[in-house]
Formats: sequence, C-alpha cells, structure tokens
Amino acid sequence: MIAASELIINPDGSVYHLNLHPEDISQNIIFVGDQDRVEKITKHFDSIECTKQKREFKTQTGIYKGKRITVISTGIGPDNIDIVMNELDALVNVDLDTRTIKKELTSLSIVRIGTSGSLQADIPCDSIVMSQYGLGLDNMLRSYLIDTISETEIEEAFIQQTNWDMKKGRPYVISGSKLLEKKFESSTVFKGFTGTAGGFYGPQGRVIRLGIQDSELNNKMDRFNYNGIRMTNLEMETGAIYGLGKLLGHNCLSLNAIIANRATGTFSEDPYKAVDDLIAYTLNKIVE
Repeated sequence: MIAASELIINPDGSVYHLNLHPEDISQNIIFVGDQDRVEKITKHFDSIECTKQKREFKTQTGIYKGKRITVISTGIGPDNIDIVMNELDALVNVDLDTRTIKKELTSLSIVRIGTSGSLQADIPCDSIVMSQYGLGLDNMLRSYLIDTISETEIEEAFIQQTNWDMKKGRPYVISGSKLLEKKFESSTVFKGFTGTAGGFYGPQGRVIRLGIQDSELNNKMDRFNYNGIRMTNLEMETGAIYGLGKLLGHNCLSLNAIIANRATGTFSEDPYKAVDDLIAYTLNKIVE
C-alpha cells in the first residue's frame, strides 16, 4: 500500500495538485505550459465535458472529431513536470481507494505543445520542431533510476563537445516515443535534440546582472552534433517529460512552434499564428 504521505489524496478523492479524478482524463493528453493556452486548444473541440483548475494546473477534457482528448497546463519547468507526470500516472495506474498499484497498467499518449527559439540558422521562425531526444541539463530526473533508459553514449559526446562542468550535474539524454514520432512527423517538421534547462535566465545563457559559469556554453551547444543530429532548441520541460514518461510506460512527444531564431536574431512576425498552426497540426494528427 502506498502511504498517505507519498501519494496525497484530497478529501474529495482527487489527486493533490491536479485536483482530478480518474474519470476526468482521456488516454490522449496534450500538455501546454500556459493555463491560458488550454482554451486556445479546446475552443476547437466539439464538446467539453470537464473543466478543473488548481494553481497553475488547468485541465479540460472533451471531444474533437470523435476523439476524447484532455488538455492540461503544466506550468513551467522540470519540477512541475515531476508533479504532473506522477499524478497523471497515479490516476490511471493506482487504485486511489486502496492505494495499491493496479495489476493491468495503462499507457497514456502525451504530446506537449510549446513555443521555443531555434538554435540553428536554417530552422526558421514559424516552423515546427519535433524533439527526437530530450537533453536534460536540470538534474531533476537524476533523482530516479534512469540508467536503463538514458542514452549514455550521447551524454558522453555532449559532455566532451561542450566541456561540460560536472559540478552542475551530469546531463541526461532520453529519446521520445518512436510510435508518436512516426505518427506526427512530416516533411515540414524539423527534428533534433531539445535541451531542457532548469531555469530561464542563467541556465539558458541569459545575462542581466549576474555572470554565468560558462559564457560560451550556448555556442558550444549550438555546435553539438551526434551522428548528424543537432541541437534544435532550448526550453524547460521536454527532457523531464521523456524521462518520466519512459520510466512509467507512457508514450511522449514534444512539439514546439519556433517563434524566434537565436542564430539569426529574428522573431516571428506573428507568433500567435505560429502557435495556432501547431495546435491545428497536432489535433489533426491525433485524430488521423
């Protein structure tokens, strides 16, 4: 039995942070960071059956072209992903009444829709990037036993090519779902490594008043190449989603609308359209 201190259940029987019951979610789930983006997706639904929110975690479940889909806002960062992934898994794979793990486990299909800046000059604004791998710089996932799912050779190559300072912890590399990659790929979608940072400013090389440990790290990451696969973008969730998803047996994929290009210094002329286009692309791929 799972102790009450380890899996906290609200008085109404919902999981602690997400405020959800098992019947509130579908096996098809879309993650967004911003709670305001939830309804930008669900406005396309034919019907909405459930709306719940607690803190930054807003959830809506409904029907789109005959397919039941759940949209959840995760907030920002790997720490929030740790909460969302574990509580979603508990909703489908733990009997919340008896606090025991179910004998038959359910695999969720989780697609993250985000925005990001490209690290490569040839990946333009308004394009879509699919994260073939999540390259985690955040250390959160190292709290779990990940040796059986991490790509050690790629980690070593990254450490060597960037002269990574191990005082910041060992980077990890986790692949996305091959099943979802095949379902969502197209000739217009770019693929590569998505770096997952533990913060927005210093961890992503931004300097305002504080100096950073390696002022050249971003340029080194831009040049990182493993068997022809490059770093495409940098954000704060993908590596954690891929790692926890793989450990828990869920299929996960991360898609980003590119609204800026750090290599060329350009920004999308209409970032809202770029996001809307990615939403439409994702919804239609889910129901195909």
